[in-house]
Amino acid sequence: MSTPLKRIFSTFAAMLVLLSFAHGQQYPVFTQYYFNELVINPAYAGAQVQLSMTAMYRNQWINYPGAPKTYNISGHTALAKNKVGVGLMINHDEIGSYKNEHIYASYAYKIHFHDATLAMGLQAGINLLGADYSKLDLQTTNDPSFYNILNTVKPNFGAGLFFSKKNFFIGLSVPFIINNRIANTVEGLLGQLKESRYYFLRSGVVLPLDRFNKVKINPSFLIRTQEGQPLSVDLNNAFIFYDVFSAGVSYRTGDALITFIDLKISEKFHFGYSYDWTRSDLNNFSNGTHEFMINYRTRIRGVHKNPECPQYYDYR
Repeated sequence: MSTPLKRIFSTFAAMLVLLSFAHGQQYPVFTQYYFNELVINPAYAGAQVQLSMTAMYRNQWINYPGAPKTYNISGHTALAKNKVGVGLMINHDEIGSYKNEHIYASYAYKIHFHDATLAMGLQAGINLLGADYSKLDLQTTNDPSFYNILNTVKPNFGAGLFFSKKNFFIGLSVPFIINNRIANTVEGLLGQLKESRYYFLRSGVVLPLDRFNKVKINPSFLIRTQEGQPLSVDLNNAFIFYDVFSAGVSYRTGDALITFIDLKISEKFHFGYSYDWTRSDLNNFSNGTHEFMINYRTRIRGVHKNPECPQYYDYR
């Protein structure tokens, strides 16, 4: 291949990679927001009153080369006699040759009613975008077109509302408000690529199926929209047994059928697992997605005193 053709090929390859990244999945799509609402709404900070720490791992589109892998660590708690909530969330997302970190702190102010709470939340932090082009199979390895996006730091902030009762909640959030320009790349051809805003509307209810509250049903939904992308809706339903075990299914429009479980290991630990059965055209290359979650909750002596903490499967 001649040098001009090599350069055209390299430039075109970079355009495809960057366009896919910039206009596709910019922020990880989690399934187990179901058990950790903080990943989509900063107003959820402190909703469990006690300290709640969660680790999540998502292996998306199994066996598909360059498919996303996401690691998430988050923690949040209530302070000031449950008047405020604070939280911290760290995401590490890998997509092909790109690595993306989100580091965000969140703050929620709570207004308590007789049997309900309204929380107003803010989050602020940075997105760190990096690229390792050694993972690409390039025809020419010294093309300067690939030098421009290597490390990029972009600040951003978001906001949300979270209204909850013992058996019902509704939340609205915009986690990233600033449309940051990602970078100038490929000699200016893709200089207008920007981070997109996400909008989340989420609601759910827990209803007993017997008079002793041993078995409950937990229907919920999530409406997710990203600028420049089609609307996505998750329809979820789970059954909760003895406040110890939960199992359910979800349908994500145009994408996946999801099965998930959650198990109470002890008073402090919960374990969750979900599998997304791919229904889109990607099903020709990958059968689905694994996601794992472990949650730890505890009261901090001297901070929480003796607060009334909601049950794991309750919203308040």
